[in-house]
Amino acid sequence: MIFTKDNLRLGLALGLLGPLLGLIVVYFIKFPSYTFKEFLDYFMHDNRMITSIGSLSLLANAILFTVYVNTHRDQTAKGIFIVTLVYGIGILVLKVFN
Repeated sequence: MIFTKDNLRLGLALGLLGPLLGLIVVYFIKFPSYTFKEFLDYFMHDNRMITSIGSLSLLANAILFTVYVNTHRDQTAKGIFIVTLVYGIGILVLKVFN
């Protein structure tokens, strides 16, 4: 199975998908009355939302990272960590320049 591999590319791919899935979950749970476009616009332009929703969406990567570290698949965990840092820096930049 693909999730049993220890591969940097797999970690990068999972790291990219995790926050996107986390963002979609937050959308369906907290903002079902908004269209997805309205939700993204609200997310991008409200500093409080950038912090809270950004953190919640990165929680998916924290869970993935923990699973891969605990199962000793360090290359995959490294990929997830790298992408998590990039997302975190992106959220910080978005918050500062908003």
